[in-house]
Amino acid sequence: MRMPRRGLVIQARTRWLLVGLALLFSLVLLMYLLECAPQTDSNGSLPGVVGESMGKEYYQALLQEQEEHYQNRATSLKRQIAQLKQELQEMSDKLKSLQEKKSPKVNGMNYQGTKEQTSNDLLEFLHSQIDKAEVSVGAKLPSEYGVIPFESFTSMKVFQLEMGLTRHPEEKPVRKDKRDELVEVIEAGLEVINNPDEEDGQDEDDGVGDRQLYSENDFIEGYYRTERDKGTQYELFYKKMDGMEYRHVTLFRPFGPLMKVKSETVDISRSIINIIVPLAGRTEAFAQFMQNFRDVCIHQDKRVHLTVVYFGQDGLSEVKSILESVARETDFHNYTLVSLNEEFNRGRGLDMGARAWEKGEVLMFFCDVDVYFTAEFLNSCRLNAEPGKKVFYPVVFSLYNPAIVYANQDIPPPVEQQLVHKKDSGFWRDFGFGMTCQYRTDFLTVGGFDLEVKGWGGEDVHLYRKYLHGDLMVIRTPVPGLFHLWHEKHCADELTPEQYRMCIQSKAMNEASHSHLGMLVFRDEIEAHLRKQAYRTNSEAVG
Repeated sequence: MRMPRRGLVIQARTRWLLVGLALLFSLVLLMYLLECAPQTDSNGSLPGVVGESMGKEYYQALLQEQEEHYQNRATSLKRQIAQLKQELQEMSDKLKSLQEKKSPKVNGMNYQGTKEQTSNDLLEFLHSQIDKAEVSVGAKLPSEYGVIPFESFTSMKVFQLEMGLTRHPEEKPVRKDKRDELVEVIEAGLEVINNPDEEDGQDEDDGVGDRQLYSENDFIEGYYRTERDKGTQYELFYKKMDGMEYRHVTLFRPFGPLMKVKSETVDISRSIINIIVPLAGRTEAFAQFMQNFRDVCIHQDKRVHLTVVYFGQDGLSEVKSILESVARETDFHNYTLVSLNEEFNRGRGLDMGARAWEKGEVLMFFCDVDVYFTAEFLNSCRLNAEPGKKVFYPVVFSLYNPAIVYANQDIPPPVEQQLVHKKDSGFWRDFGFGMTCQYRTDFLTVGGFDLEVKGWGGEDVHLYRKYLHGDLMVIRTPVPGLFHLWHEKHCADELTPEQYRMCIQSKAMNEASHSHLGMLVFRDEIEAHLRKQAYRTNSEAVG
């Protein structure tokens, strides 16, 4: 009978011991929370009904969130450092093995310079990856499909070409590794700007106090692309809120640690853009274009010249009237109207607009009357075109037919409210090369447009191919501030078979998304289904 009683005593002691440990743990936890809670001003009151206690809970949650953020960041950096160490070690071992095979021993001793030689070989290999990639100079490519396009990003979103059926034209990075990659790149760019070395062109005498420091909030936009056998290239742009100078940093990850390619200050404060628009008829569309031009170029940017090349006489007086009205109301006179009494030819119009400029070198933006752009796009145009070095071919976001997109509304919303990057509202027009920013001398040097191309389409592809076959770098990326507004398209019988095919393809692509087109195709089936459902519901109600 003693054994059961002894077991009860032990069980009771164990229970009290556990209760004591639980109380002790609760006490320690309470002391920790009180110790970590931020000190609040005794004279101030925090927003909310519950006053100070609510403030403590808010700051504790904020503190926990910040702590988790830095812990995740530290974990990410540790993982990346470990991966880089492993990669460097593997490459060092390979190089060391090769070196030992070439000169295993000198007088019975291992070669003393092997370690230094290995490091030099490793750096030489990484720099060779940069030299092979299309970072500093353009590569000659066989066709317009050979270029590797960039994808653009901000601190919050990525604008991507490859969507498939699940991805969106604009989205937040979902994968944590992708978010960490972009955060790391932005921070690496800041490190380069805030801690420049001699080759960045800044004086050594300038102290940190005299130098303007940049933060994550100064990051404007970036582009990246990956060459599978070489590495990933990043083009980063930073700007202070109240300044006009941009800091441009190019980074390259040669399947290893990031390596700085260059860091420079880009001053675009005096960079004039000559916007060239070929036009024939379509005066209502031109009036809408001038409204956007007034808001963006005259009121915001103030560093543009407009060149309109008009074909024919029908509608010419109305176009003149629109331009003169804008000039009177805004005191804007930086425009040129070129009149050609001939059949419309887009390449001919843009060529005439480029040659009509008589003030030397200028950055040109070849535009259409159906294109809507923002002030941010104009700065992207300035930042990504450089005379003798690179031309900018942005990918336009083309809007679908608003009558289909907004079929459930009485009337489509205003144009400004249609400018969203969604799968059912539009698509990245990656087969179009008509919108481009390039310098006048580069355009004339490459030979301009093929003026033998008549009617719709083809002239822009010919010019694009000329740049791909040359030495200039082509910057190809989707940009969030450039939209092609939907308009009804007519494919003329006079077009060549190739032009007619391209016109029909463009017409089909512009009409609606895959899902909306499917709804139109199966409209009769859907309506029949709805009638059956309504009949079944009424029958059940009567019964």
